Order: sequence, then structure tokens, then C-alpha cells
Amino acid sequence: MTSSTPRRTVLTAALAAAAGTAAAAAPASAATAPAPAPGAGGHGHAPAAGLVDNRFWSSYTDWRCGSVAGAKAVAGHRPGLVIGTPAGRTDYTDPHTGRTSVWEYASWTSPRYTPTVPATEVIASWNAHTPPGTWLQVELSGEYGDGTAIPWYVMGRWASGDGDIRRTSVDDQTDGRSTIWTDTFAIDDPASGLRLTSYRLRLTLHRAPGSGLTPTVWRLGAMASDIPDRFTVPASEPGASRELLVPRYSQNTHVGQYPEYDNGGEAWCSPTSSEMIVEYWGRRPSPEELAWVNPDFADPQVCHAARFTYDYQYAGCGNWPFNAAYAAAYPDMNAVVTRLRSLTELEALIRVGIPAITSQSFVKGELTGAGYGTSGHLMTVIGFTPDGDVIANDPASPDNQAVRRVYLRREWENIWLRTKRYDANGKVRGGTGGVCYLYWPDRPTAAQRRVLGESGVRA
Repeated sequence: MTSSTPRRTVLTAALAAAAGTAAAAAPASAATAPAPAPGAGGHGHAPAAGLVDNRFWSSYTDWRCGSVAGAKAVAGHRPGLVIGTPAGRTDYTDPHTGRTSVWEYASWTSPRYTPTVPATEVIASWNAHTPPGTWLQVELSGEYGDGTAIPWYVMGRWASGDGDIRRTSVDDQTDGRSTIWTDTFAIDDPASGLRLTSYRLRLTLHRAPGSGLTPTVWRLGAMASDIPDRFTVPASEPGASRELLVPRYSQNTHVGQYPEYDNGGEAWCSPTSSEMIVEYWGRRPSPEELAWVNPDFADPQVCHAARFTYDYQYAGCGNWPFNAAYAAAYPDMNAVVTRLRSLTELEALIRVGIPAITSQSFVKGELTGAGYGTSGHLMTVIGFTPDGDVIANDPASPDNQAVRRVYLRREWENIWLRTKRYDANGKVRGGTGGVCYLYWPDRPTAAQRRVLGESGVRA
């Protein structure tokens, strides 16, 4: 097992079952993806309506467009949202500590947003800082295509640290038509034609009463998508080659360390990948922040990333938005969870100096040179060879020196972008359909800004 993502298997298995037996019975060659339909581009969107839509609120105007209860927008280099005059007080009983505390709170609710693609899945992500004595909650609501309302779902309760609350997803949220699977809103039966057609996000900021402290949120948004069932995707043509110099860290050098965080390093693919890219951009934890780590452990910053991405409900470090929030907690960093539509889009990001963390699953032998199979694994794509093959820092390696791998383009492309696959027992399982994390500095180059925009992400 190379990843802390067993609930991804639960989600994708459930969606595969809901889609009916037809997809399971179809041969792989009959399940290729259709080409994205052409559509108009827009502010913060990919150039074609296609399969994926991103909307992130991050500007001063954005923050002033929502409805507020005690929150206020602040201008500056990085406009954000903070607590102004609290709207009231509330009790919160932490399910992981049993401790009940009183908190002042303020909230901001986004305008209703209609994505360009009626969605089967939505994943929220945010960039924020919560000083000790503060935390935040993100919720999602919306409307189905038949006009009925979607209830308010909790997408995450989060803090930069872990001294006040335990950051957590919330299980058992469903209305019988959609369900929250850790960090992902999913339509229960996509084959029925039911879709999410609009949504709102609600952000609630909390602080210790009378403290005057506040979380600051710089970015909040979501990726909505409707990726068709597909066992294979069309092959893309290789583009220009480039390799980025990204630090190399192995999760397996941490096996047995801090087992309270998802059984130690053997399941730390996501935070290990996050730490690699955080350091690529010149950020890293300070010696003071690493003082809690056993000094005998190499690469203590990987232990730090695991601790501060850990989801106490999911009991793992693979919560996608929590990893993005961890990266964005470093000075002047941005991070989102999204989907890319093709390997060509990923090549364009690499070409302008932006590596990506990708999520994929495969059986042993499907990815030549990996030497393992996984129901869910994160790795860092750092480049492409002249032949178009994928250069990845794969944390599921025995040591740091072995982390750099070259994977065959066609194998890797299909494994990453498909939504259906067969496991070692011949059963239909799910794939992530191009999910990735993108991290970049607050002042990207003009080329980086352009390519992010072409991928649907407003820099």
C-alpha cells in the first residue's frame, strides 16, 4: 500500500456500481473518452467548457461580492477575508478530543455560481492562515438540475496547527442523492442524469472569545467536473521536453515514524509530494517549527508535512484540500485542487516551471518500472523527456536517491486520466480522472499566469 487513500477506493467503487453494469461489461477499447465539447472561455475558466470548471474567489472585489455576517474584506497585496465584528458565539465539541469550547464566529457566503459543466463531483480548496486560537469551516450547498436544493455540507474544518481543534472531514453526510466522501461532493448515481447545476460556498471563521485574533483567507473556491466513464483515453502527442529541479524525498525512509499520523511514512505519499513542491518554491518549515521532530530522523520536514496535513476523521494524510491548504500556509503561496483535461495541459505547466502533484491508481505491472500497485497514490511530475515520457518524483521509492523515475508516456497518461479500471481480481474500480494539486507563488511570471489560466485556474 503506497497511499493513505482507502476511502478513494470506497468512493470510486460506489460510483462504478451506481453507473450500472454496462460500463463494467464493456471492453476497455469501447470506453474511450469523447473529445471535450467546444465552449466559450471565461474569467477563471479553461478555454473550453468541456469537463472541468474552476471558480476561486481571491480578489478584493470577490470578497465584497458575497454576503457577510461579521466578516470583512481587507485590501492589500493579498486581499483576504477576516473577522470584523463577530456575528455571535457558538459551542463546538471536537469529536476527536471530546473537548467543548466556546468560539466567536463570522461568516461569508459566496454568490450562487453556475459552473460551465453540470457536475457529478465538486472539490473545494482554500488558502488561509489560522493563528493559534482560530480555525475555519468550509461548507457547500447548491441546486440540482431538477431545481431541488442541495443541503449545506461540511467540506472541512481546518486549522494551520493542531492545538485548538483537530482538523477534520465530516463523515455520514448525504441526502440520498449526493454524498460527501471525505473531501469530495459526489452525485450518488451519475447514470441517472442528475447533476449539480449551481453552488454556493460558505466560510465560517472562528476565534477564542475576546482575543481579537482572526483567520485570514486569501483564496476559496471549488473545482466542479463531469468526467465520463472511461477505461482508456486518447493518446496525446509529446510536446517540448523540460525537467524541473525539484527536491527528492522518499516516504519510505519514514516507515515506522510517528505512526499516529496514518501509520507512519508508508502512507505519506501526499505530504511527501507536497513538501517537495513547497521546497521547490523556496519555502520550508523553520527550525523552531521542526523542533518537535526526533533529531535522529532524516528529512524532518516530511514528518512535519504529515502531521499538518493529517485529517483526524479520515485518519490519513491524503485529504486533497488539506494538502493544498498546508502548502498555501507558507508565505505568499497559492494552492488549488483541480483536474487537468490532458497530459498536454500538464506539459504546458512544466514548460513554464510549475510542477504538479498527480493522483493515480493502478495494479502492479500497469506502470512499467514502478514495481508496485496501488488503490491511490500521489506523485510529483517534474518534467518530460525528449520522447515525451513522464519524469516523476515518486515518493514510493526506497530512498531519496531513487525517487526520480521515468514512466512511459502512454501508460502514465492513461492511468492518471481514466475514471475506470480493473483491479488485480478483475473487478471494476475507479480512477481519479486527472486530479492534481497545483502550487505556485503569489507573484507568478506572465507565462505562468497565462498557462494557469489556460488550465482553468486564475492566478
